[in-house]
Amino acid sequence: MVFENTSEVIRAETLLKKEGWKIRVMGPPPEIRSGCDLVIEFPLIEELKILRTLQKAGVPPKKMVPVNSPLLQPVDLFHIKDFGQYLMVRAANMKLTVHKETLTIVNISGGGCPDVPYLAQEMVGKPLGEAPAPREIGHTLCGYALQLAYEEMKRRCSP
Repeated sequence: MVFENTSEVIRAETLLKKEGWKIRVMGPPPEIRSGCDLVIEFPLIEELKILRTLQKAGVPPKKMVPVNSPLLQPVDLFHIKDFGQYLMVRAANMKLTVHKETLTIVNISGGGCPDVPYLAQEMVGKPLGEAPAPREIGHTLCGYALQLAYEEMKRRCSP
């Protein structure tokens, strides 16, 4: 499913996962890419039910495209770097670094989306457990990638 913008993808993903659908947010195939895009991959047999769910919620996809080439996966891979006192998690091109002892976020970098400075301003200097989730305050592909890094960091830093 292709949507008008990243915010709609995020809203659709949240709704569909809440409803229990097995979906994945992916990068679009090259032939339908038009910028900082994301698409939602879903089981084809569920198309009608998923489409009804999204239309009812007011988040219909712009178009449905059958996959006849492999989807790119720009946000699937994590890179973890241990700097001694600091741990960095990179998801796509967004990086989140915390002080390992205090779990304070010390840096956010990467991406080229307009909300990256705002995300950094709202999160840096706060403990990982008290900082707002990027998904709650960002609406771009960079915010989505930072959310993945944030979730991975929380997973790695939890006892």
